[in-house]
Amino acid sequence: MISRTDLPDTIALFPLPGALLLPRSRLPLHIFEPRYLAMLDDTMKTEHRLIGMVQPRETEGLQSIGCAGRLTAFSETEDGRYMITLTGISRFRLIEQVEGFTPYIRARVDWSDFTRDSGATERDAGFRRQPFLDLLARFMEDRGLSTDWDSLKEADDELLLNSLSMLLPFDVGDKQALLEAPTLADRRQTLTALMQFALHAGDDGAEVMQ
Repeated sequence: MISRTDLPDTIALFPLPGALLLPRSRLPLHIFEPRYLAMLDDTMKTEHRLIGMVQPRETEGLQSIGCAGRLTAFSETEDGRYMITLTGISRFRLIEQVEGFTPYIRARVDWSDFTRDSGATERDAGFRRQPFLDLLARFMEDRGLSTDWDSLKEADDELLLNSLSMLLPFDVGDKQALLEAPTLADRRQTLTALMQFALHAGDDGAEVMQ
């Protein structure tokens, strides 16, 4: 585990719409673009082995908050691509992009707002699991999705809520809201609201009139 004093001031960034990484969670990725293959090669040469996952903005630029993951597993395919796993270490605030000669983005970042990310596994004292799972079941049925319900029932609060935040099919803005939730309870409330809204709105293409 990387201590907060060892977190670097500058990291490589991987902008990937809809790909959410959260602290203490794992994100598998398939790397094949030449610029990100170069990023991976350079990251593997560092002591921290951190890559910052960040969402692109809808217009231009990048979101100001992302999450850095440590490269914890990788394998190379026969055609030179990589299958990797990032383990979430801490969220960060993007200060500025760093000019340089790398084909990928590097940026100065600030970790100070997210000390909670380096602490113990979070608990959610207000989490009522069964009503939440009932809502999840309706959402997944509505979306034609399936899951391993036994694993969900046995998972601890953080693993359950963070895994669903990362995996469920929400848009980029919703994923960013889940990332920026200050606490696990806030993330659970956001996740609940997103599922309730999706079920209420349906998927018939109609617009909500204001």
